[in-house]
Amino acid sequence: MVKFYESSFSYDYAFPAVSLAYFLRYPNPYAKHVLSTDVIDRQFDSENQRLYTTRLHLKRSKLPPAVLKLLPKGILGSGSDTGQSYILEKSIVDVREGWMSTETKNLEWTGVLSVVEKQRYERPNSDGSKNLSSNNEPMENIRTGITNVTTSTTFLSRFGQAGTRFARRKGELLPEIQDQSLDSTEEVRAKKGIFSSWSTSSLQRTIEVIGMRRTREALIKSKDGMNVVLGRLRSGGLVEVLEGMRRDCEAVHGQDGPWKRTWSQGRVREDSE
Repeated sequence: MVKFYESSFSYDYAFPAVSLAYFLRYPNPYAKHVLSTDVIDRQFDSENQRLYTTRLHLKRSKLPPAVLKLLPKGILGSGSDTGQSYILEKSIVDVREGWMSTETKNLEWTGVLSVVEKQRYERPNSDGSKNLSSNNEPMENIRTGITNVTTSTTFLSRFGQAGTRFARRKGELLPEIQDQSLDSTEEVRAKKGIFSSWSTSSLQRTIEVIGMRRTREALIKSKDGMNVVLGRLRSGGLVEVLEGMRRDCEAVHGQDGPWKRTWSQGRVREDSE
């Protein structure tokens, strides 16, 4: 069983500002659980004016306690206690038409719950035509405009399916003579298999519902975090955004965190030059 969640909202900022803030949204006061962000691949198609980016986010995250209570002890292994998980993000920014599509998915615990979130950012156009911009005229001013966002999230739990497939395969390999001599036994097993599939489906649906509930809360925090970055961009430009990122990073990692080391190394290089 697959569950879907959709939502739509708008930012009171122009598309160039929103697309820029998207790539600068970590860290922020509403995303203190994000530990690091790395760009894996980035390409720009000059012909179509599209930017393709793949990033990997490391987050401090665990399965919801409500989900853990449903799972047998030890099923996740010792790695589940690390409290960290990776999120893969892919994005396409169309500079000419003024839209951005993103896709994020979890790389951990996919056997328990796979979550794929797709978002579409675009500036509204009343006449329904494509948004085109020229090189001589900017698409919008950062201080004005609006950007619509549509979010679609898919939840899929495969918990218990591996065991069901193994049991089915094992049954198919039984010799025909065994099948004939154990008709009554196989009938009992078949009935147990039906009840087992009901139990597995019910557990999967419960896990998907819990994941959907958690995603709703995360979307609210994500929007609030974006608004913080957009507010900084409006008030002080990139300088204010970077300064805000430094403050947020220090709030999570302390004053001796990676930001201080990076800035110190930059100052040493400047002094040496």
